[in-house]
Amino acid sequence: MPDRSPSAILTVRCPDRKGIVASVTSFLADNDATIVEATQFNDPADNQFFMRLEFRADGERLPDPAGFGSRFASLANAFAMEWRLREASFRSRTLIAVSRFGHCLVDLVSRWKSGALPIDIVGIVSNHQDLRAFVEWNGLPFHYLPATPETKAAQELKFRTLITSLSIELVVLARYMQVLSPAFCADVSERCINIHHSFLPSFKGARPYQQAHARGVKIIGATAHHVTCDLDEGPIIEQAVERVGHNHSAADLIEIGRDIESDVLARAVRRHAESRVMVHGSRTVVFR
Repeated sequence: MPDRSPSAILTVRCPDRKGIVASVTSFLADNDATIVEATQFNDPADNQFFMRLEFRADGERLPDPAGFGSRFASLANAFAMEWRLREASFRSRTLIAVSRFGHCLVDLVSRWKSGALPIDIVGIVSNHQDLRAFVEWNGLPFHYLPATPETKAAQELKFRTLITSLSIELVVLARYMQVLSPAFCADVSERCINIHHSFLPSFKGARPYQQAHARGVKIIGATAHHVTCDLDEGPIIEQAVERVGHNHSAADLIEIGRDIESDVLARAVRRHAESRVMVHGSRTVVFR
């Protein structure tokens, strides 16, 4: 029978020095915990250390977070650690935003409903009505927030209010074709994931796949990243590419690109949900 003891995930970031791993693992052993998975990264460029530990309680219950924190504090302070502890079964309350292209949304909802995506989708936001039937058929609330140049500020305020009122912990932009304000980006810092085609910055603006086809590209792809005030330039979480050739039409590129976008976004959301992503300046450390 598989071990069903409760487990937790501890993530740590601190200046790199000798003895961090030994101290943390010894602490867990002294607190009746068995390590299930351990990954680490030492960045020599700026002397930073990153670690993710999943551990199982040897008893029937996980350590009390408050009690664990008070006991772990002295160790954390000694190494100047930034750290986070959560139960492995935790599911982030997630709000997905989409415009008219539904491929990423359909993929995320399908994975979530099958149990393959460890999040809790609590609603869908859209500035168009196109996907309302799909969303409501899946039993999810559909929040229609139309946007025009004249109403954009008010629309975004409603979006931000919705995030707060629903206690949203993760926002996923699944081909949501609206530029977010600096205030919105600040609100969702490190908890908002976007997907875009990897043609940027070569093929900005409308019809990127048609632009790519006209230039005879040989590789297409997609990038999932954290949202920041710098448009489409946030820390990258996941990427993928696929080779294409002269025999592929613009329509072929669109179809291939949509499959890549869906897969890349789902992987990025899963990595985030499992506490495998740690922002490191303008890039990320991603534990696979």
